[in-house]
Amino acid sequence: MSTALVNGIQLSYEESGTGPLVLLIAGSGNPGRVWRTYQVPALVGAGFRVVTFDNRGISPHGDSTVALEDLVADSAALIEHLGAPAHVVGTSLGAMVAQELALAHPNLVDHAVMLATAGRPHPMLLAVKAGQAALHDDDIRLPARYQAAVEAALHLSPRTLADPDDAEQWLDTFEFAASAPMTAGVRAQLGIDHSRDRLAEYGRITKPSLIIGFADDQLAPPMYCREVAAAIPGARYVEVAGCGHLGHLERPEEVDRVLIDFLTGR
Repeated sequence: MSTALVNGIQLSYEESGTGPLVLLIAGSGNPGRVWRTYQVPALVGAGFRVVTFDNRGISPHGDSTVALEDLVADSAALIEHLGAPAHVVGTSLGAMVAQELALAHPNLVDHAVMLATAGRPHPMLLAVKAGQAALHDDDIRLPARYQAAVEAALHLSPRTLADPDDAEQWLDTFEFAASAPMTAGVRAQLGIDHSRDRLAEYGRITKPSLIIGFADDQLAPPMYCREVAAAIPGARYVEVAGCGHLGHLERPEEVDRVLIDFLTGR
């Protein structure tokens, strides 16, 4: 893994493949490696140079707070470091970064892809983020297996959880993640302001854009994704069935196909 001093902080990143640059931006609390099981091999195989990185809050830094504007500036500086322009792909919080990046720095963005996104606050997302922050601030640790069940119910499709083998595998994954205490950086990410309605501003995005919604997503429901697509001139919307907020991990083959078709102009 490489590091770069960008926007005043050290960001850790990993690069694979050759060709046009694709920057993958992870969601809240997640390291860049979450993309490496499915999306990185698919994109490299399609002829792209792919970079994953740890957002501010995952990469060590000294800030006690993190703003969306910080993440946008970090991504912009990293693209400049790597060699602009880049196709930018983000999910959840990373999708919001991608939207704002395409708006504020169009010279750095070729195509923009947003998964599980929104342009205005959704009560479920606000409640979950506030609850996670409160648990940390009150020094409350839920039993790891119960925390895993909560995370699975929030982030996955009922179709996935209906299969006992799939449910058990996902519960094991979430339980492993829950066994580690929340870091100060992840807590800082939870403080990011999601209360603003940005849909009107997204009418000024000029880059080719794709929004991917997940049919069973409870935190960024398809209606919210469609609103973003409607706000961005000429944007394309695709909805993937049978998956929740982590659709790129639940239904990776379908998501990767849609993503690569868009980036290659098919």
